[in-house]
Amino acid sequence: MQKLSEIEVGKIDTGYRPTGMISSFGEGNAPIYIMLSRLIWPVTKGEGNMDLTAIKNPAFLKEMSNEELKDLAASIRKFLIEKLSTTGGHLGANLGVVELTLALHKAYNSPQDKFIWDVGHQAYIHKILTGRTADFDTLRQYKGMCGFPKRIESEHDVWETGHSSTSLSAAMGMAVARDMMNEKYDVVPVIGDGALTGGMALEALNNIGDEKKNITVILNDNEMSIANNVGALHHVLGRMRSAGKYNRAKDEMEALLKRIPAVGGKLATAAERMKDSMKYFMVPGMFFEELGFTYFGPVDGHDLRDLEETINYAKKTNGPKIIHVVTQKGKGYQPAELDKTDNWHGVGPYKIESGEKITSGGAAPAWSKIISDAVLEKARTDKRIAVITPAMILGSKLDNFKREIPDRLFDVGIAEQHATTMAAGMATQGVKPFLAIYSTFLQRAYDQLLHDIARQNLNVFVGIDRAGFVGADGETHQGVFDISFLRAMPNFTIMMPKDENEAQHMVHTALSYEDGPIALRYPRGNGLGVKMDEETHNLPIGSWEVLQEGTDAVILTFGTTIPLAQEARASLAEDNISVRVVNARFIKPMDEAMLHEIFASGLPVLTIEEAVLKGGFGSGVMEFAEENGYNAASVRRMGVPDYFVEHGSVPEQMAEIGLTKEGVSDKVRQMIRFNEQQRA
Repeated sequence: MQKLSEIEVGKIDTGYRPTGMISSFGEGNAPIYIMLSRLIWPVTKGEGNMDLTAIKNPAFLKEMSNEELKDLAASIRKFLIEKLSTTGGHLGANLGVVELTLALHKAYNSPQDKFIWDVGHQAYIHKILTGRTADFDTLRQYKGMCGFPKRIESEHDVWETGHSSTSLSAAMGMAVARDMMNEKYDVVPVIGDGALTGGMALEALNNIGDEKKNITVILNDNEMSIANNVGALHHVLGRMRSAGKYNRAKDEMEALLKRIPAVGGKLATAAERMKDSMKYFMVPGMFFEELGFTYFGPVDGHDLRDLEETINYAKKTNGPKIIHVVTQKGKGYQPAELDKTDNWHGVGPYKIESGEKITSGGAAPAWSKIISDAVLEKARTDKRIAVITPAMILGSKLDNFKREIPDRLFDVGIAEQHATTMAAGMATQGVKPFLAIYSTFLQRAYDQLLHDIARQNLNVFVGIDRAGFVGADGETHQGVFDISFLRAMPNFTIMMPKDENEAQHMVHTALSYEDGPIALRYPRGNGLGVKMDEETHNLPIGSWEVLQEGTDAVILTFGTTIPLAQEARASLAEDNISVRVVNARFIKPMDEAMLHEIFASGLPVLTIEEAVLKGGFGSGVMEFAEENGYNAASVRRMGVPDYFVEHGSVPEQMAEIGLTKEGVSDKVRQMIRFNEQQRA
């Protein structure tokens, strides 16, 4: 038989069917080659030495023994630990689902059967098994492989997601479509215990159980989402974990009852009651069974034999099923196993031997920490201030607040809608709630922001974390839509600081504000390292700040794009073009007095925003011009065009849409030429 190195794997006859497996090893470490569908697989004695780049599809798994699967699992873990130490990525979640993913792909036939990965953080093994190992060098890099399932990447990716709690609704939709079209395939959503707290997931459970659709839900229970999970459902699952296996015990009880001779109706009735009550005896508060699901588990998510038996057992059962799989986040890599924070959820480069993160060092504090610490400083003296977070204590750097004032910090789990309306309810009673939430997740609470907060004009302080581009997480996480949807809401004030010193004054302003909801946007990453004032004060609502004067054009911008505007200004100054740069720190309301002065001067105006142009800040400036009889043709806008910007570094994403020093300079030159032509 030829060795793998002598064969171009991509040209192996795809019609070949396996005739058997070789399960013993050769002498020493000599490799033995196993013929499989679309694959010649090298197995080397010992764990963790399989060549994963040879994998073209998961069909080969069906012929592998448990020992060979264990070796494959070790190879995958070794590959992920080594590869992600260079590229970064979602390590902990993927290490926890290696055996589970192998067992699923062995039991089902992807892509005919549909795997739906909730959130998508845990889909790396799925990508490896579907022929994308060689692409991991480009993971989460510009124009490279996405860190989440991506439909255009592979036919095996049937659902895209970066937000939690959507998988069950998508599964219901696919199951309905399957039944409508009289097709035959399995629908298998994989959802974490943290994501199950999301209202959308609970709505889907209710619907699936009622409709009795043939769906197999894999509940990946690792007691964490990004950080430790919270909530009553989390405690229910904890009791299930400790109660032992339920489904087999129930079946054994049914078999025992069948052997009891029929001795009158009373005994038969008692026997049935005994059988039906078995679930309550074995698993306290059998939540899923009452919703119409057949419950299997809990199953050791790292025991391949247990997984295989349970999955095959569930496949024989009609209707909705839940397989409760208990896994360990970070399994197989001690630094990640021991982590109880979010340090190994999404990681940058690290040293494999120690787990030490590789950083540039000396950076200013993270924006999240700057804002949360400023809120904490105010909360020390103002007992009305409380914090609400949807499962992001660590991501939003609220750990200091939790440590110091735990009774005024409320982690509601992955439940953005609930968190938002809860904040509204608190505000009606005189509390000053700080709702710390990522921009991309704030989208999920649009109706609550509009209907419950803005409409009632309630004093809620919304901290919009990760505003703007987020880099490697890409299109599902870009924080570029919040300005557009908040601008349309009456009563909302929106602001963004140019640096951390201005940020602390904005926190002071927001927590002193009594005239309705106010939102503070701040980016991912670190501050600029500026000197901080010892005392904080209120900023006049709607006030802008001229940073540099100019006589030929005006740039209106805010937050992260101010340095870009200043760089362009310096470049233009070399050509004797003088540009005024304005810190438009209040996006709504705008500084109308300054806008009147600018438009009256007749200077061309350029707006720049790291946000979508449709309905954005620049649109607001043009609306002002139109409403006040000025020439809106003198305004040009730069920002995010009408498409989804994919993953890459933030500078690469900015360059893609033209937000560079050169791009801004060229735009200003064009505007000045146009203005001169109009005057002529």
